[in-house]
Amino acid sequence: MKRALTLLFVVTMAASAFAQTPRHSGPWGESITVSGTGRSTVTPDRFTFTVGVQTVGQTVDQAVNENNARVAAVVAALKRAGAKDTEIRTSNFAIWPQQDYTQGKLPRILGYQVSNTVAVTKSEVAEAGKLLQVAVNAGVNQSSGLQFEVSDPARGRGEGMTAAFQDAKAKATLLAAAAGRSLGRALTINEGGQSAPTPYPMPRMAMRAESAQAVSDIPVESGSQDMTYSVTVTFELR
Repeated sequence: MKRALTLLFVVTMAASAFAQTPRHSGPWGESITVSGTGRSTVTPDRFTFTVGVQTVGQTVDQAVNENNARVAAVVAALKRAGAKDTEIRTSNFAIWPQQDYTQGKLPRILGYQVSNTVAVTKSEVAEAGKLLQVAVNAGVNQSSGLQFEVSDPARGRGEGMTAAFQDAKAKATLLAAAAGRSLGRALTINEGGQSAPTPYPMPRMAMRAESAQAVSDIPVESGSQDMTYSVTVTFELR
């Protein structure tokens, strides 16, 4: 009888010890994992635009010579307006034959078309409209757009990542409270990256030779750039 009572006591103590052992759902105990997003707004500090001159001549030499003179005038005007040598570069040069396609006959060359484009990149954003107008006044008749950029991709990152973490923490706190628990320390934090920036407002501009007599700068708006960041955080549950 005494042996049976001793065995029962040992079994009871083992069961009691097992009941007090905390349950683990991961290497840190019970936890919750959520994702958060944050946004930061930065102002562009650099712009790039591409303008060009297109000419047509009966011969290649005629078309090229006219194009060379007009492009040289554009580049000279941009430099006088404050663009440096390092801020101007040739982005494309092309020659196309203009042909007459008549059914039943071989194509006949009527002349040649030459296009030369230059790209301007500058840090002084406020000068974008002025330099565009200078290029138009100097004789450009082509434009492939204007872009405003943030030169340092890390700008605004700290603000955005902090906001993303706070968003994740707020979500985890709400979910923990709904489950009757409280939130503990952050166990893991994984950066999810950043999204593509919001497109910039495009400049209101008419790239036509007739505008060469314009007296005001081309109106452009650089706007601001919104960057979205995301993180995934695992929090301890208490």
